[in-house]
Amino acid sequence: MPDPSVNADTIEQTKQQIRALVSEIAQLSKSELEPNQYYAAFLQRVVQALAAVGGAVWMLSEGQSLRCAYQINAPEDLLDRATDDAKRHEKLLQYVIQQGEPQLIPPRAGDGDETSGANPTDHLLVMGPLVADGKLEGVVEVFQRPDAQPATQRGYLRFLMNMVELAGDWLKSQKLRQFSDRHSLWGQADHFARLVHESLDVRGTSYTVVNEARRMIGCDRVSVAIKRGRKCKIEAISGQDTLENRSNIVSALGVLATKVVATGESLWFEGETEDLPPQIERAIDHYIEESYAKSVTVLPLRRPDKSDDLNPEAQLDPDNIRQSREVIGAIVIEQIETDLPKEVIHPRIDLVYEHTARALANAIDHQDVFLMPVWQTIGKSKWLVKARQLPKTLAVAGGLLVVLLGLCLIPSDFKMKADGRLNPVEMRRVFAEQPGDVVQILPDQTPAEQSGDQIKVAQGERLCVLRNTDLQIEYEQVYGEYSATQRELDEVVQQLINNVGLSPTDKTSLELTQGRLEKRIESLEKQLALVEEKRERLTVTSPIDGIITSWDIKRQLQNRPVQAGAVLMEIADTSKAWEVELSMPENRSGKVDAARKRLEPGLRVTFILAGEPGTQYEGKIVDVADRSQVADDQKQTVKIRVALDPGVSKQIEKRPNMEVTARVFCGKRPLGWCWFHEAWEWLQKNVFF
Repeated sequence: MPDPSVNADTIEQTKQQIRALVSEIAQLSKSELEPNQYYAAFLQRVVQALAAVGGAVWMLSEGQSLRCAYQINAPEDLLDRATDDAKRHEKLLQYVIQQGEPQLIPPRAGDGDETSGANPTDHLLVMGPLVADGKLEGVVEVFQRPDAQPATQRGYLRFLMNMVELAGDWLKSQKLRQFSDRHSLWGQADHFARLVHESLDVRGTSYTVVNEARRMIGCDRVSVAIKRGRKCKIEAISGQDTLENRSNIVSALGVLATKVVATGESLWFEGETEDLPPQIERAIDHYIEESYAKSVTVLPLRRPDKSDDLNPEAQLDPDNIRQSREVIGAIVIEQIETDLPKEVIHPRIDLVYEHTARALANAIDHQDVFLMPVWQTIGKSKWLVKARQLPKTLAVAGGLLVVLLGLCLIPSDFKMKADGRLNPVEMRRVFAEQPGDVVQILPDQTPAEQSGDQIKVAQGERLCVLRNTDLQIEYEQVYGEYSATQRELDEVVQQLINNVGLSPTDKTSLELTQGRLEKRIESLEKQLALVEEKRERLTVTSPIDGIITSWDIKRQLQNRPVQAGAVLMEIADTSKAWEVELSMPENRSGKVDAARKRLEPGLRVTFILAGEPGTQYEGKIVDVADRSQVADDQKQTVKIRVALDPGVSKQIEKRPNMEVTARVFCGKRPLGWCWFHEAWEWLQKNVFF
């Protein structure tokens, strides 16, 4: 019968609370919580439902030893494995596991033997084995008050077993999830291995590694650095198709990889730099300022050894690989926003490391083979000799052979091209012999100049007049001094002629003065002659008969100050012979010289005018400069004068300074040499030399 002292409503409320807790435990057992979270929530509800003092969940490890997965109010002596109570309690747990049955252990129960299992506490121990898929995984233990009735205690045991069954279901589903995750991980590893070993191109392999490794590990960014000399160069970064090596973050990452590779040790940075070498600490601090990464792992990639194939465990532990092996680069794994635990990320990194090291080592070895691009091209072209393609291949090869023979055997005119100008042979530049301002230009030719007709001039005819104020002042000064000296000399001579009252001494003095003044006048006359000669040079005359070829000289020169030696205009005698002056590039002039020695000095020249490109004219070389000079385009050229053939001069409507494009005939050569000699010379200069 129910205890009349207990209110029926209280009993009903307690039952409802227990049902709610059982329902919560059932829902928890269907969830995908982590073990620590599940054990805490499970045990809290079991202890609350049984109104117990506390409890603990003990799980078997791989070595069949027990560890406390979670506890509530467990006695400290039971948690300290070094105490006798803890040892006796552990043997009690082992006994429950061996029996595989739930147990009720009274307080201080035991057989008196200190080496056997016992309950060292003052609590009633309600213990139920935790079974998942037919396998014992641990024990759920509840610390209960010992003053309950036997029937109530058996009720505790039945309730605990029901809850343990729910926990066993959760363990079973947890194992299935782990198996599924492991199966998925191995599938990803297989996919990753096939992709990274697919290519032997270093850059392509690096990009495959970083993008696939990021997916497999589950981190935020993966980078690969290749060691070149003593430095590491970032070859690929996940999520980036191209790299800007001059960017701050890529440069800082390259420095970090170089420093870590130099030490030969792996770097696992998770925010603390106290135990790092100074050079690594500076490099990682600089990189973190640029990237804001929470954790950075840098693993030096070492060239694998064939002996690793016989030791699979060494393959999955990069830190244990022998330090004597060559470092070929580094792989960098970063977590920026994610925060995966070590137990999850480390096994995946180990798998990525092994395949990455092998794939990159193979790609680097393949790339370093001598003339690898040539061998690849030859290998790819083997389809040309297959049965169906062989006739086409032979036909194409035959055609190429015919073309090559033609280039080598067919003779052709070997010509050197050059640019130049067409001008009269008699052509002079008019220079200013004295500095001054142009004040008068061709007063007799002004109407013709204004009409735009050619201005004809005769030899010695005045072209323009300059005014030099300084020269005029100098003339006035010398002439004034000359006049004053002449007057003084006249007075002395007059005194000597009169000879009135002159003593011998005075006469001698006057005669000396006369001699001095005569010498002074002679000097001043010479100065006047020189100044007058300079003044005459202010008038510029034509050196030859001809026409003025300079354009609009009045507008260009009127009132213009000029210096001595400045070119004022050009005069050309267009009635006489004309010639072409070529500027032959220096690298072609040697062939012209050789042809003149081999054939004749007067080599044939064919040329066209810029204003008449459809008509060709001919001439012969009459002179070649013995030295080169710098042209307007700052290139070295050699001047060549070409005389026009008789009759050609009459055909051309000539104007001075007409632009000409010419070809100098240098004999006969094979067609291929005529076309490609400059390419061959470029190879000789830039490749073979």
